[in-house]
Amino acid sequence: MELRHLRYFVAVAELLHFGQAAERLHMAQPPLSQQIRALEAEIGVELLARTTRNVSLTPAGAVFYDDALRILKSVDEAVDRVKRFGDGQLGGLRVGFTGSASYRQLPEFVRIVKAEMPGVSLDIHTEMLTPEQEEALANSELDVAFLRPPTRTPGISSRLVGREPLVLIVSAQHRLSRRESVSMAELRDEGFIMYPAGSGSVVNDAVVHACLKAGFVVRREHEATKTSTVLSLVAGGLGVALVPDSVRSFRLDGVAFVAVDDAPMIDLALAWRENDPLPLLARLLEVLASSNVFMSNHSIGETA
Repeated sequence: MELRHLRYFVAVAELLHFGQAAERLHMAQPPLSQQIRALEAEIGVELLARTTRNVSLTPAGAVFYDDALRILKSVDEAVDRVKRFGDGQLGGLRVGFTGSASYRQLPEFVRIVKAEMPGVSLDIHTEMLTPEQEEALANSELDVAFLRPPTRTPGISSRLVGREPLVLIVSAQHRLSRRESVSMAELRDEGFIMYPAGSGSVVNDAVVHACLKAGFVVRREHEATKTSTVLSLVAGGLGVALVPDSVRSFRLDGVAFVAVDDAPMIDLALAWRENDPLPLLARLLEVLASSNVFMSNHSIGETA
């Protein structure tokens, strides 16, 4: 039995007229009658009662009609789904992000995908540092990732989505909490809360270099793997931290944000595997470009 046999039968069952059904199917009537006879012979059950004047469904034909409709609908839906997948309109995306991206860029990304790509589901992975995300991309465990460039893993492409200064966070009781701005030199005697040493954190590197440029070596007071934990430790008075400006979007009692006059700028990029054949990825990049998510006037690593 072929799908065309089901379509032939459904046309006759709905019109109850071989001539009209043949016209709908753009075929001659005799071959249509022969195909229905062959279908009945294959099944071993009479589906249509025929007289010289009319055609009607047998009880078995009525049952078969319902099932044939269901089967044809499922096939049509499957074809539609695979076409939409091929056009990048359907499927799932596994998304990674560095902690500070969760406060501004990730919510914007989710809103755009939800509005412009409603057939796409997002699997948002937990907060990850940039080296972890690069490894996950290379191992096909992530499809896209918000990370801090430059990337160091071969086979990964990226485009800049943000550039922002580092800002100081201190506890509400800290001596600098009421200042509008400070200089890096004023942080000489502070204990810093940072990401783990050896983690490959781009933010860590920026902090270390900024301190050296200001004439002192950073003093690590505590380490934390997640940005939210860094904020909590600062709120508890265990040290200060320099974080990307977008973290200001996060509200936490007991924490004050202070601008740093000579703070370094830090980039955020969206990364993916080079030559990834996933149609959904190509469609995503088109949508993000048309939504002006990518920074077109700067290259990664360029001084603002």
